[in-house]
Amino acid sequence: MHGRPYFVTLLSCLLWVSTALGQNQRCRDHGIKIGILNPGKHNAITDVKGVQVGHQTLIRGDSIRTGVTAILPHPGNIFQNKVPAAIYIGNGFGKLAGYSQVRELGNIETPIILTNTLSVPVASDALISYTLMQPGNEHVRSVNAVVGETNDGWLNDIRGRHVTESDVLTAISSAKGGAVQEGNVGAGTGSVCFQYKGGIGTASRILPVSSGGYTVGVLVQTNFGGVFELNGVPIAKELGTIPSSYTYDVDGSCMVVILTDAPLDARNLERLAKRAMLGIAKTGGIASNGSGDYIIAASTAEENFIPYTSTKSLKTYSVLRNDAMSPLFLATIEATEEAILNALFAAENMTGRDGHAVKSLPLNQVLKIMKKYNKR
Repeated sequence: MHGRPYFVTLLSCLLWVSTALGQNQRCRDHGIKIGILNPGKHNAITDVKGVQVGHQTLIRGDSIRTGVTAILPHPGNIFQNKVPAAIYIGNGFGKLAGYSQVRELGNIETPIILTNTLSVPVASDALISYTLMQPGNEHVRSVNAVVGETNDGWLNDIRGRHVTESDVLTAISSAKGGAVQEGNVGAGTGSVCFQYKGGIGTASRILPVSSGGYTVGVLVQTNFGGVFELNGVPIAKELGTIPSSYTYDVDGSCMVVILTDAPLDARNLERLAKRAMLGIAKTGGIASNGSGDYIIAASTAEENFIPYTSTKSLKTYSVLRNDAMSPLFLATIEATEEAILNALFAAENMTGRDGHAVKSLPLNQVLKIMKKYNKR
């Protein structure tokens, strides 16, 4: 008598958990495959060995809709073993912290934090605290905290500056490998993309063995506008939501984090980062005047870690030649495009500050359009 209701309840719970983790709301689950390269096991930035991601999501009352996302290039002491890195600015209307030292020295020495615009200072302070607390860093007196942002002020009481140092430390301490939660989580909790609910998205690509077999992983914080396209299909046009300067503000931002196990130096990592803009463009993003589009790229190849101190004045390492970069460029473009789409597919309706409401992507309509164009 009670077996079937229990089973139905259990099944409903499992489906809810699966949806909450973003497992049933990705574009590939609907037969939409982006590009030609294969994704990794989780189709996430964590497919790059050693990479971990953590979120702290703040949804309180009727106006707090924000959070923090932490990306760890490797699980060790990042300050003591820095990673080669570069930051490319697609459009600089933003407040990314740590850019100048990464540009000058070509490495990153902290976890990468994403949050909202007015929480960059507290996140930087938290990263400093985190770094100083790490065993082995007792004599450290300078920390270059890398913090990116987008402005979630439409849905979130951004002026309240609700993110705390504890929130940032929680995001870091909760970071793990495996599947990555997407959509309305962490730094993507209050974001908006192409007029729909945006959020956190991720994807990966694995190169063929003949091209090195390297993995490229991408994580995005989507909060930007333009003319939405899905795998080449003009969704905005079909839905009648083409923006105009009179009716729709396309400004916003997109943070992109690229990690790869390919042995790259800062110069070629910057070249890699530039290609993420092509991935944004393939979804219809236009890097508008008020958009902060920043791409952080780093190599996790352990043999090329940069020690904080060394008795040797020479650093020797192997890096890929320029001629080997093209497959990595393609992998970055594909993974960036799919990560943005995964953020849109996973995000859910949200109401926030002053009753502002943002609907999620109308999947049923979108899928019908994709079928019309024979794209699924």
